[in-house]
Amino acid sequence: MTTTANLLSLIGNTPLLEVTHLDTGLCKLFLKLECNNPGGSIKDRVGLSMITQAEKEGKLKPGFTIIEATAGNTGLGLALVASQRGYPLILVIPDKMSQEKINHLRALGAKIVMTRSDVEKGHPEYYQDVAEKIAQETPNSFYANQFNNPANTLAHETTTAPEIWEQMDHKLDAIVCGVGSGGTLTGISRFFAKVSPNTEIVLADPQGSILADYVNKGKMGKAGSWLIEGIGEDFIPSITDLSRTKKAYSIGDTESFSTCRELLAKEGILAGSSTGTLLAAALHYCRESKTAKRVVTLVCDTGNKYLSKMYNNYWLMDHGLLPGKKYNDLRDLVTRTEETNAITSIHPDDTLLVAHSRMRIYEYSQLPVIENKDVIGVIDEFDLLSAIQSGKGFKEKVRTVMANNLVKVQSDKTMSEVFKILEKGMVVLLYHQNTFFGMITRTDLLNYLRRNPQEKI
Repeated sequence: MTTTANLLSLIGNTPLLEVTHLDTGLCKLFLKLECNNPGGSIKDRVGLSMITQAEKEGKLKPGFTIIEATAGNTGLGLALVASQRGYPLILVIPDKMSQEKINHLRALGAKIVMTRSDVEKGHPEYYQDVAEKIAQETPNSFYANQFNNPANTLAHETTTAPEIWEQMDHKLDAIVCGVGSGGTLTGISRFFAKVSPNTEIVLADPQGSILADYVNKGKMGKAGSWLIEGIGEDFIPSITDLSRTKKAYSIGDTESFSTCRELLAKEGILAGSSTGTLLAAALHYCRESKTAKRVVTLVCDTGNKYLSKMYNNYWLMDHGLLPGKKYNDLRDLVTRTEETNAITSIHPDDTLLVAHSRMRIYEYSQLPVIENKDVIGVIDEFDLLSAIQSGKGFKEKVRTVMANNLVKVQSDKTMSEVFKILEKGMVVLLYHQNTFFGMITRTDLLNYLRRNPQEKI
């Protein structure tokens, strides 16, 4: 064991782990654990490389502000290095990023500018265009511009790829990579073109991204949308070199998330969402292979940044990514049910302080009030505020301020009936065979209609 006084010296030299509990066919599959970097992702390498190179070239000096457009992890890598070297940092982030990433960035001192994730390059709210505009308007700034910065590619050509080559004892048949900016795949591809040109470079791409079709068919279709963070594109970044990439797999959100969760269950690795895409593609490649091969893919970042999303069953169900039990009645609208003990509730004799604390912890704006397994009321944030404003203290009992504008609805009723009740500001309690099943909120109705666009109220 050795010690260091320089956190940034711990970036890189990450372990390589052989997969032993997943079906890899005739092949051996190895995972490069980039989640072990100090900032939790492969992008620590990029952040360090881009800042160091900019300092060498005189583009970044003490007192300058670093600006970047990022899907999260490059921002974390930049934030880690910037915090250690004393640079202010402004990050422009599309609004589909996990809250854990955003909280992490803010805790490192980064200023966050949130923009839309549903627009393409050229739109005034496209995150890269917004970042470039901020950079132009900010004196003494350095726009890191990972999508066009050669230092991005260089980080992987000079560190990631040589590490893999040595760890694999110079015996490697294929590497499976994703593309966000393209730095990882391009850097690795360039290194192996020199030392092992027969090593295949395989692309793992989210469904909705244009890159898989470009590799497999030589053409670019229209980009769709996807929930995987950090990889997939609606254009080909200028630093991306796909010339040695001859095979690509397009992986849907559902398969990506389920593969990541299987990785945790069977191999014990808590990985981020892009890892699910890479691993799913690697498993397809291995299982299709007619000969034994040695294959490497990457655990790009830690799953700690996705606990509220891909590792949250209710988030997955709300997005239609985790199939639940199908009832073919109003019960299909409810993901948090009484029978699964998933309802966060309050007792009428609890205090307003308990109700407030529970709302904050679970991020709910209202709670059902349950006594003897029966819903007798509901309390929301406005009830709490009105009670405190009128002079009642936080020690007041919930039963004295709860609302009872409740409507009991049986599961065989229609969505139209539910909508009319919600429209009047009433609370819908769903019952099945006279047993309480759960609450139907406006959010439940919206989530159901988003998952089932063919349905009408």
